[in-house]
Amino acid sequence: MHEKNRPTHLTPPQAKVLPTTLEKHGHQRIDNYYWLNKRDNPEVLAYLTAENEYAKAAMAHREGLEEALFEEIRGRIKQTDLSVPYKLDDYFYYTRFEEGKEYPLYCRKLRTLEADEELMLDVNVVAEGHEYCSVGGLAISFGQGILAYAVDTQGRRIYTIRFKDLGSGELLADMIPEVTGNLAWANDNRTLFYSKQDPATLRSFQIYRHSLGTEGGQDELVYEETDETFSTSVLKTKSKRYLMITSHQTVSTEYRYLDANDPLGEFQVLVPRERDHEYAVDHYEDAFYIRTNFRAKNFRLMTTTVGKPAKEHWQEMIPHREDVLLESFELFQDYLVVEERKRGLIQLRVLPWKGGDEHYLDFGEPTYFASLGENPEFNTPLLRFVYTSMTTPNSVFDYNMATREKTLLKQEEVLGGFDTTHYQTERLWASARDGMQVPISLVYRKGLEKNGKNPLLLYGYGAYGASMDASFSSSRISLLDRGFVFAIAHVRGGEELGREWYERGKLLNKKNTFADFIDCAEYLLQEGYTNQERLFAMGGSAGGLLMGAVVNMRPDLFKGVVAQVPFVDVVTTMLDSNIPLTTGEYDEWGDPNQSDYYQYILSYSPHDNVQAKAYPHLLVTAGLHDSQVQYWEPAKWVAKLRAIKTDENLVLLKTTMEAGHGGLSGRFRRFKELAFIYAFLLDLAGIDHQVA
Repeated sequence: MHEKNRPTHLTPPQAKVLPTTLEKHGHQRIDNYYWLNKRDNPEVLAYLTAENEYAKAAMAHREGLEEALFEEIRGRIKQTDLSVPYKLDDYFYYTRFEEGKEYPLYCRKLRTLEADEELMLDVNVVAEGHEYCSVGGLAISFGQGILAYAVDTQGRRIYTIRFKDLGSGELLADMIPEVTGNLAWANDNRTLFYSKQDPATLRSFQIYRHSLGTEGGQDELVYEETDETFSTSVLKTKSKRYLMITSHQTVSTEYRYLDANDPLGEFQVLVPRERDHEYAVDHYEDAFYIRTNFRAKNFRLMTTTVGKPAKEHWQEMIPHREDVLLESFELFQDYLVVEERKRGLIQLRVLPWKGGDEHYLDFGEPTYFASLGENPEFNTPLLRFVYTSMTTPNSVFDYNMATREKTLLKQEEVLGGFDTTHYQTERLWASARDGMQVPISLVYRKGLEKNGKNPLLLYGYGAYGASMDASFSSSRISLLDRGFVFAIAHVRGGEELGREWYERGKLLNKKNTFADFIDCAEYLLQEGYTNQERLFAMGGSAGGLLMGAVVNMRPDLFKGVVAQVPFVDVVTTMLDSNIPLTTGEYDEWGDPNQSDYYQYILSYSPHDNVQAKAYPHLLVTAGLHDSQVQYWEPAKWVAKLRAIKTDENLVLLKTTMEAGHGGLSGRFRRFKELAFIYAFLLDLAGIDHQVA
């Protein structure tokens, strides 16, 4: 195998041992690497740099493969490309890319697609002089003359809002620094509402009102969220009639609304917050439409007149169902469209307001992902939706709800000779140890023999009710064409099988997530898709916690594991309310200030459960400016593994020094890290450059 060619003379970095005693509930933990949590400490930066150099040296024998993979992945992407335009009021809006450039150009055309292009914003220009650049929060004023946008040049999701006059092309003097990038315009074309975060915890907790032509320091605070378990944001309804302030935590929501024509008015509470009540609101004509889990675990749809938002006035439109999760909805003049999830798959349901037959769209594949697209207009029979599967590139459709005709507007063009007929996708069900059936989506190149000899990469997440759907990835072809099977384990903690599936994988049920993943891996082994010498696992963020827990529980099961920005120091992080996002996470993981949650989290927290035993090969990534999983979590975990584990398998830590949770910015640069990961996996699988 090619891993035998790896240099054996390399000595990995050894982090300094500086014991720190952490005590809670009368229990003491010794953290030898607590000192790594100082981002500006030169000794910390030197250690992370040394780890990067070691990772590079350890994979130097596969540098040619890594470069080939990067060029291969990059070569599948059409460099000069254009998104499908969508119509908003007088303009068609779209995004395009130019050859050789990393960032998008945001454009529009007046009334018709044959009109001259108006370039609103070239992010390549914004990014000049910065190693990292992310533009978000783009919002056009009500009169469509001013663009507001937010720029982050560090990767920590701390933005500066800028304004551009689209008539003259000039930047306005207004500048609002150190905000979240969440913003919404009032209807007077001069008032912008935006959210601001706490500088330490990064919790979004304030909503401000800015008037064009004034300095940001004069902006008025219109709402402050004092409950530290809640975050807040601002949005505008599809009708443009109302501005909404949302306060949200894991199990509770509260909306405030204000007539967008009266930006100096007072926001009114729509439905007061209650523990375990989540809801979402949109508006059309004289009614609010409310997706709610009030007496409805899988949610239902209610409506009420604007003047009577209280629950006693609600009328039910779509009832609760035990086997269907109501995920979202879209309002049109003549139709209501509902996005539902049944047996793990998205379904789009069309209901005419004036009666008549409702119907579902047929997607025709065993596993896929579909979602509502850009639908800013009410008065149209056309529904814009997005569809993809593990063999079907991302596709944008317009669906005529009256004639039931479906029109493909654009399918992602995959260069390099990709042919969807060469690949096979399947939906499997694995029996978990407690009898639950766990879905698995997988894809491979046709002609695969289930002889137990194929390399297989099993991906998982399983948290926050986030469903990991079976979507397409052009970069994944580099693995499939070299014989890999790629599989997604839809473990508990996601919401694939409804709200209950999520609740059975959180708080004091969290270990179900880990057990499900292991049981899915065992099932794939039993079915002959792979063997333990060619079985690999990958997950990121909360999925990185999954990886850390799994390798502690069953280190013998996998040849190699990739943990991307992994949340692995769960007890320490959840006890530190000054760390970004901690207080808002209590209803996901539990509050370890309470003894029962402390003991439970401690029993699975990857960093706390490293033992003197053999572990699989590990590749761990981090981002120095990560605002969601602080870089020191993966760094401490790697240091402890190296010091304690009994094998000679690789443990690599690769930290992106100029970016955060999402890795490098730019259209192509981000594939550098992916090429490194793929080279790591292919090296362990004993596979060289050749493709099928």
